[in-house]
Amino acid sequence: MKFLKKHLKFVVITLIIVYVVVFSGYSAWNAANPEHTCAGCHEINPSFHTWRSSAHKDIQCIECHGTALSNGFHSLKEKGNMVWTHLTGNKRNADIRLTEDQLLVTMNACIQCHQTEYTQWLSGGHSATYSHIFLNEAHNTMEQPYWDCLRCHGMFYEGTIYDLMEPISTHGPWRLLDEQQAEKPVMPCFACHQIHTPNPGMFTDVTHADSPKTSADRKRWNLKRNPAAALYVRADQMYLRTDLLPMPDMYHNGRKLLVSDDPVQRLCIQCHAPNYRRFSGSEDDRTPRGVHEGLSCRSCHNVHSNDASQSCMSCHPAISNCGLDVTTMNTT
Repeated sequence: MKFLKKHLKFVVITLIIVYVVVFSGYSAWNAANPEHTCAGCHEINPSFHTWRSSAHKDIQCIECHGTALSNGFHSLKEKGNMVWTHLTGNKRNADIRLTEDQLLVTMNACIQCHQTEYTQWLSGGHSATYSHIFLNEAHNTMEQPYWDCLRCHGMFYEGTIYDLMEPISTHGPWRLLDEQQAEKPVMPCFACHQIHTPNPGMFTDVTHADSPKTSADRKRWNLKRNPAAALYVRADQMYLRTDLLPMPDMYHNGRKLLVSDDPVQRLCIQCHAPNYRRFSGSEDDRTPRGVHEGLSCRSCHNVHSNDASQSCMSCHPAISNCGLDVTTMNTT
């Protein structure tokens, strides 16, 4: 006790110095150029290089990924595991990927800047949860849940359909094996958006009036359109830019349809796909036909809410061929 009282001042001063040094170093690390901190690890390099050429290049890593202390002991443990993996040279973790839960935490950071887009997404069908999709009695009775459901619904789920729910049959009642999955979104922002996209340009909304009228116009138009969206391919755990996705030939009554060359429509059709014969309107296909043949999905649908209720007035009567006012025309 006498020893403690005698050296108490020294101990307190030492603790203060250690705290100042550690806190200063920690703050300096978070504020430093990521090229000299996080990206110094070879595991982070691929993400760093795509981020550096993306629309988010002026945003610090910690604004999306947080710090070692941003989520208490949990984040400290995660960051500690990353450091341990790097120092031990664990080749199994050379390609670091965020888990589904980590992606949803990162999505909260997206919301801080993209509040309008998030609100629109929340109001649309793409914000459906695991319980909404996989416990849908009408759909499960009609079609048995199977492994490929996760290709569009639950792209980032780390297990298989057998890990997610039971029974795998057309006879219920069905239940999720992990109840914590129930309210998680099956199509979060990252289903269509790659954070570290190598393309900094952003699409503008496409309308019928914007569409190119000649092949020369189309070529010039496409050069100005950098894909802001990408498809996450669950099987390969990678993204494909929308302009690199294939657009299949579509048919209606034996005739090949004119299909919009909007790259985002190529993304839509990956999930809203036709049957193997590529007949428009079959399965989940929504390819425009009839008087709207050739229009992009985005000509009518808001890209985040999917709402099309106000789209008619954008064309009728101003740029429509019929010249009829949508507020007075017979739409029955």
